[in-house]
Amino acid sequence: MPTILVVDDSSVDRRLVGGLLEKRLVCTVKYAANGAEALALMKDPTPDLVVTDLTMPVMNGLELVKALRVDHADLPVVLMTAYGSETLAIEALECGATSYVPKSQLTRRLTKSVDEVLAMVRTARSSKQLLGCLGRAEFSFVLENEAALVDPLVDLVQNVLSGVNLCDFTERLQVGLALKEAVLNALFHGNLEIETNPPEESPERLLKETDVSWMEERRSQPPYRDRKIHVEVTISPQEARFVVRDDGTGFDPAAVPEPGDPGALEAERGRGLSLMRTFMDEIDYNEIGNEVAMVKRRSEHPSKTIEV
Repeated sequence: MPTILVVDDSSVDRRLVGGLLEKRLVCTVKYAANGAEALALMKDPTPDLVVTDLTMPVMNGLELVKALRVDHADLPVVLMTAYGSETLAIEALECGATSYVPKSQLTRRLTKSVDEVLAMVRTARSSKQLLGCLGRAEFSFVLENEAALVDPLVDLVQNVLSGVNLCDFTERLQVGLALKEAVLNALFHGNLEIETNPPEESPERLLKETDVSWMEERRSQPPYRDRKIHVEVTISPQEARFVVRDDGTGFDPAAVPEPGDPGALEAERGRGLSLMRTFMDEIDYNEIGNEVAMVKRRSEHPSKTIEV
């Protein structure tokens, strides 16, 4: 059973977050009021994941992420972001946080984000010996509009990244989340042309719906039924390159707010693009916006890579 450490200076918010996690996940929850208290709880046993607020006294969330990156580089951190904290949140992601959830969307998004990261952690621990012999890998996929194909694709990529020792454990999680966002955007926004306004029509809600007959109906109708998701992956010890293209009409990436802009992390599509832009070294769209190319380069200090 995974142990999750919730860090927030508000006792009300701590209990709210802990209650959500315990209600919807099989886990043990521990609590800390700031980053310093959280670090004191790292000794024995170390939690499996940290969920932290950004703005706290004594030691804030950004300082906590930096400290954990030094001594616990394989410990994933999920941020809770408030409106107006975009710049601090992006800096924390760049320093090693794995994902984030806006505080205004905790009830809807927190447990899914945490469960997603924990699943990636479990996958990263498998096939280590065999993949350690890998030198280079190239994949070309043509995917149906099926969300169930996304997680196996991400798992495969993370295993290969581990094998070529391109980046450390936390960076592999980040790359996996960025790739997942790109493919889900291609599926829902690109091929199926599903808008995310109002928020209750978000891709995450679509994935969790019990009755998805309406989605099956949409997938069976022209022009959606003939569309595919094209994914090209090239991974070597020097860099990983991902090209994700859908058969939709595209969109204008310039219309999406930059990650540090006010409110950018609150938007559904803005969240995915923020993660992609932050976690990848390069990200470029084609002219019509239905293809994205992402590059992740080798870590500066590969000898310090943490293997799990």
